[in-house]
Amino acid sequence: MSELQIGEIVTGIYKTGKYIGEITEIRPQHYLVRVLAVVKHPMQGDLHNPKEADVPIFHERKALSYREQANIPKQMVKLFTEEVPDYLESLRQAVEKLKKELTENASAWAEMSLKSIASLEKDYFK
Repeated sequence: MSELQIGEIVTGIYKTGKYIGEITEIRPQHYLVRVLAVVKHPMQGDLHNPKEADVPIFHERKALSYREQANIPKQMVKLFTEEVPDYLESLRQAVEKLKKELTENASAWAEMSLKSIASLEKDYFK
């Protein structure tokens, strides 16, 4: 597979979120990607115990901010050829989609995740 280039628009999976961004640097194992939009909001809670409510610390996980840079493993980065959506609008859609999925899941983890998301929304959409 040929290497992607600086300036190309890509999707990348970072932790449990998925983003659209621009490659700003090429590193041996990673691409440095500047975030332009959110495709999938990160999962809430403990990454090491996914979907578990009974964990020592239930993490509130924010989406990467607009123009924030992230080191994304090369195998998690793919070329993106469509129009890049507006960051705030894409974030709003990703949050709504996550809330819908959580609402359909009657677990303690989903309930705690919804509380985290409600708190994040206050921060995101001031």
